[in-house]
Amino acid sequence: MNQVTIYTQDQCPPCQFVKQYFTNHNIDFTEKNIKNKQFKNELIDLDSFSTPTIIINDNIYYQVDIESFNIALGISL
Repeated sequence: MNQVTIYTQDQCPPCQFVKQYFTNHNIDFTEKNIKNKQFKNELIDLDSFSTPTIIINDNIYYQVDIESFNIALGISL
């Protein structure tokens, strides 16, 4: 089973897009909003300073890349 984590923040249209994309494809994910200091520190530890940052299994994506998400998750269109 795939493990998906999305680091998000409020008022982030790309974050909303990614969450909706995964929801539409029945992909379970954990959302970590960086207004929570612990989650913000986790994001910094990933060498990321922007949202959305997505982790699929052990792969980190620093930008929205639907093609790579599809490959990592086995989604065929």
